[in-house]
Amino acid sequence: MAQTKADLFQEDEIMCASYAKALSHPARVAILKVLAQRKSCVCGDIVEELPLAQATVSQHLKELKEVGLIQGTIDGPSVCYCINPEGLQRAQKLLSGLFTAAAKCCG
Repeated sequence: MAQTKADLFQEDEIMCASYAKALSHPARVAILKVLAQRKSCVCGDIVEELPLAQATVSQHLKELKEVGLIQGTIDGPSVCYCINPEGLQRAQKLLSGLFTAAAKCCG
């Protein structure tokens, strides 16, 4: 199997970049804020909070779920989403470590 450029980096660097990519869209940040306020939420409720179509919100939810920042449980015909505490903690640790190291480099 061919090696990609991403394979040349450490796992924590790849994950840090994945979290940064997931957080790089304002809609995803807004979704996380909604979920933090409500503790859990059905996709339709999130759609009501944002100026986006249901399909667009679903795509953003998928991105956040794939990186592990949120989790979803099936509740009948809908999915109830909430923040994944383990994923959030790991993202905080990696991103904080990155910026802590960067702050020391020139000061």
